[in-house]
Amino acid sequence: MIFDCDGVLVDSEPVSVRVLVDALRRKGVEMDEAEAYRRFLGRSLATVTKTMQEEFGVTADDAFLEDMRHDLYLRFRSELKPVPGIADALARLTLPCCVASSSQPERIRLSLTLTGLIDRLEPHIFSAAMVENGKPAPDLFLHAAERMGVAPRDCIVIEDSPAGIEAGQRAGMVVFAFVGGSHASTPGYRERIAALSPDVVFDAMPDLLHLVQKHIKGRDSTIAR
Repeated sequence: MIFDCDGVLVDSEPVSVRVLVDALRRKGVEMDEAEAYRRFLGRSLATVTKTMQEEFGVTADDAFLEDMRHDLYLRFRSELKPVPGIADALARLTLPCCVASSSQPERIRLSLTLTGLIDRLEPHIFSAAMVENGKPAPDLFLHAAERMGVAPRDCIVIEDSPAGIEAGQRAGMVVFAFVGGSHASTPGYRERIAALSPDVVFDAMPDLLHLVQKHIKGRDSTIAR
């Protein structure tokens, strides 16, 4: 199983978006949180900085990125929580699990450490920084599957963003869309998820084990025919 990190393992998206909106405002770009979610949810840092330059004329130089990282990590240390039910779900799953996130490796590990999840997933942690193209390209998920020694068709991706769902689909994987994060109430979010027709949509991590077992049973029944 391949888990996204932000919005799936840790409830970080609201914090991240507030930090990004504040950073853009300091550069003279006014953007509300709803637009930030629509533009950047699930995207890699490279994609975010490219969009900032091309659409808003904002250069994300080292000082800008360092200030944003400092603010984000400071807020993470005081505000970041695991997604409710994820620790128990990970403990009960018997399938091999890994993380494939658009975030930088340092941020992924910090997030998982602060929320007490790192020991359940280390060392199988993969970042968009490890591949040429970030989500919605399939590169990261294909890289994770290769490193885990599992065929893409046998992988289940747990994602919360349209970009991540599309990436999983393009990788030829089964995609479970988790819509139980704090950002799920933002305008148009659930509609964008539904439009992509993921294999499963769920909003409570305690349901994950049952949904995985149901999928495997259904797949095995189809193969037996």
